[in-house]
Amino acid sequence: TRQALDLIADKWTTLLIYLLSRGKQRYGDLHRQVGGISQKMLTQTLRSLERDGLVTRTIYAEVPPRVEYELTEAGNTLREPLRALEQWAVDHMPAVVTARRNYDARD
Repeated sequence: TRQALDLIADKWTTLLIYLLSRGKQRYGDLHRQVGGISQKMLTQTLRSLERDGLVTRTIYAEVPPRVEYELTEAGNTLREPLRALEQWAVDHMPAVVTARRNYDARD
């Protein structure tokens, strides 16, 4: 379980999987959609996802070269658990925010 969580538990991985669940994406498109991510971090995260077998990278022999990223079959299996997490957030984050405010007000 720990190894599985390590695959997807960082800040950028879950967001990239979510974006790629919509279909193939080019590097530049991903970079524009993920506010605040550096090019270095985007590249590292995509390489890690590729290494783990969750994303494929396709390079087209064009000028300029075109590179597309896509979820693999294994990557697509993460769509449902991430949807469940998204639904949990929609249902419960208002209560979490309230609890945080109440806790912070005690200090």
